[in-house]
Amino acid sequence: MPKDRAPTRIQKKNRAAILEAALNVFSAHGFRGATVDQIAAEAGLSKPNLLYYFPSKEAIHTELLSGLLDTWLAPLHDLDADGDPMEEILAYIRRKLQMSQEVPRESRLFANELVQGAPRIHDALSNDLKTLVDEKVTILTGWMDQGKIARVHPYHLVFSIWALTQHYADFDVQVRAILGNEDPFEGAETFVDTLYRKLLSP
Repeated sequence: MPKDRAPTRIQKKNRAAILEAALNVFSAHGFRGATVDQIAAEAGLSKPNLLYYFPSKEAIHTELLSGLLDTWLAPLHDLDADGDPMEEILAYIRRKLQMSQEVPRESRLFANELVQGAPRIHDALSNDLKTLVDEKVTILTGWMDQGKIARVHPYHLVFSIWALTQHYADFDVQVRAILGNEDPFEGAETFVDTLYRKLLSP
């Protein structure tokens, strides 16, 4: 799409429709399984019309991932060194669980990218994500040193939170097949709260 003038209302609407459609297609089929034709059909646009806004499937995917990474990092940014350690950690866990409930497509998009070796966001993982996790691990280690939470491996603590909370989005079909009509999120928050309180109580 030409960048020498501000987009019109219709252009903004079409661009948003493409990204919304792409999120559905990529989260369902992964990058390799998705096609421009599928995204165009989902968006209700012709393929040439879609390519007016984005020159390739890669460009759409990169745009989605760029915004997603910021969203994904936000809850970890909020972990406050000056707050109550247990409550700060539990608040982070609840926010991650909430994201799995409210934005499951985004979680699956991110998981699909990682399964493929993160070719489009590897630099961001090695830089932005690693820097942020290192910063928060310093906070966690400080709390452990002060006896405010139990001593566990801080990086694996973070990994376990990611694995447990994102499971409800990434493996939604499996979870719902096992639970049937039971809402998986009704019991999830109570479970993770109990689990991490017991794990981290000094």
